[in-house]
Amino acid sequence: MSEQLQTILNQARDKISQAQTNNDLLNLRSHLIGKNSEINILLKQLSTVSLAERPAYGKKINDIKHSIELMLEEASQRIKTIVYQRTLQTSWIDYTMPGRSLFQGSLHPLTQVQQQIEDVLMGMGFQVAENVDVEDDFHNFDALNTPKDHPARNLADTFYIDTGLLLRTHTSTVQIRVMENFPPPLKIISPGRCYRNDKFDGTHSPVFHQMEGLVIDELVSFKDLREMMHTFVQKIFGIDCQFRFRPHFFPFTEPSVEIDIACFKCFGKGCTICKNSGWVELAGAGMVDPNVFEAVGIDHEKYSGYAFGFGIDRLTMFKYQIPDIRMLFDNDYRFLNQFITI
Repeated sequence: MSEQLQTILNQARDKISQAQTNNDLLNLRSHLIGKNSEINILLKQLSTVSLAERPAYGKKINDIKHSIELMLEEASQRIKTIVYQRTLQTSWIDYTMPGRSLFQGSLHPLTQVQQQIEDVLMGMGFQVAENVDVEDDFHNFDALNTPKDHPARNLADTFYIDTGLLLRTHTSTVQIRVMENFPPPLKIISPGRCYRNDKFDGTHSPVFHQMEGLVIDELVSFKDLREMMHTFVQKIFGIDCQFRFRPHFFPFTEPSVEIDIACFKCFGKGCTICKNSGWVELAGAGMVDPNVFEAVGIDHEKYSGYAFGFGIDRLTMFKYQIPDIRMLFDNDYRFLNQFITI
């Protein structure tokens, strides 16, 4: 058996030395140490060897098998070197040249602004809550104290789905679901996409992004809303940015206000952007209507709260003085390149 093993080793050495490709080595590996190789056949025949001689013969067979594996590995490295040298000689690529730096992408300006807003509000104690874009009438309208005959419920304003569902028109739906499932106190923001049947022009889009906030606790007042918004405006637009509250109406808040900031283009002097008023609309807000609390089972005698909401698209336009909302959706690299952050 020793002579047979030496013969196998010598033949393996000769065949491996002649291998030129990785494919040759794969075939040799199967032939020399594979399932049907002579080595494996000898291992199976060990049962015929006497017990006294079996350990020595088994060790010799395994030593030969290990030697063949080492030769195959050395041959593999040899072939890799040959292939590399051949490539250097035939390829037009100069491997000694420094590599080109890969282009590093960046976040879309809408995403950048959303993250900035979230950072500011989370620093004020808010938690982020999210939910699905497809909603039902109750969570989108009824629970928010929106009458059945309200214009927002018309096909001209809302995208309805045949199954009786709709694409949410605001992220206030998230606030309703949070109030249904978690008891007060609550302090959340709900960013996300919204959908309305608007004509796509310089200031409107059928798909847009909103950020809404909700605070519910005992003794929450309108003063708390104003102080929170004052801090928010200063952190987003700068400490010198002026803002004001105007009386308004929303079905789900009472009293309700519109929040304006000084025009980002003319700084209050009057221009076409602000329609010569010196102010541009930033957000809507107000104290949560008791009917909303009743719809979700919260005791409005014990708890009070305020809600606010604004368009992330509009705020992005204010922050970066973007004149047309469509620029945020065109994916024009010349435009997006201005917002690359490294």
